[in-house]
Amino acid sequence: MTGTTVVLVHGAFADASSYAPVTGRLLEREVPVVVPAVPNRSLLGDSDYVASIVRSIPGPVLLVGHSYGGAVITVAGAQDNVTGLVYLSGYALVEGESLGELQGGFPDSDLPAALVYTPLPFPGGESGTDVSVAPARFADVLGHDVDPQLMGVLAASQRPLAAAAFEEQAPVAAWRTKPAWALVSSSDRTINPDVERHGYRRAGIAAVEVDSSHLVMLSHPDVVVDLILTALNG
Repeated sequence: MTGTTVVLVHGAFADASSYAPVTGRLLEREVPVVVPAVPNRSLLGDSDYVASIVRSIPGPVLLVGHSYGGAVITVAGAQDNVTGLVYLSGYALVEGESLGELQGGFPDSDLPAALVYTPLPFPGGESGTDVSVAPARFADVLGHDVDPQLMGVLAASQRPLAAAAFEEQAPVAAWRTKPAWALVSSSDRTINPDVERHGYRRAGIAAVEVDSSHLVMLSHPDVVVDLILTALNG
């Protein structure tokens, strides 16, 4: 995949800074990188947004999705210039499946008990719900093996996910037509690791396992970079 641009898609309760160590290492290797700020408003809307960024990039694109970002790249990855997908502690959905449906078949992680629900106003008087993680629980649930000071900063600056995103169904599964790689965080307290394994296994993706928290890009950036380079050279 010489000349391929790597697009790093962050997940819920995070932003582009969650990829900072990975972004820096890729740039040091002169790999073109784009790290968009995903709105985290809806699966379909977020996928459309990422797809628009992909279409604006001349040449091939490798999509990397962490957590909820895995669901986003499953849909956005159907773009013609996407040549591969990399899932990091993420959701590999099938067509017609939502995040809630995939998770519903497995025991809960520590995440549900740590969630905070806040009314989300929309123009015209309608309302929805924003979902975030209680700051006091953020480090333990998302990054127990990451520097506590950094986790405090991330807790204060987290990007909530609209509750509607949990219920929207994926209209397409790009892994059916694109090569894919995956990583399971075996010590994940945010997503039950068996949810990750099930999604990857069902998609026929051979996954590497890392003894890591959910934020594997921060706790094991070298492992993540190695997996991305493997995909670029695959």
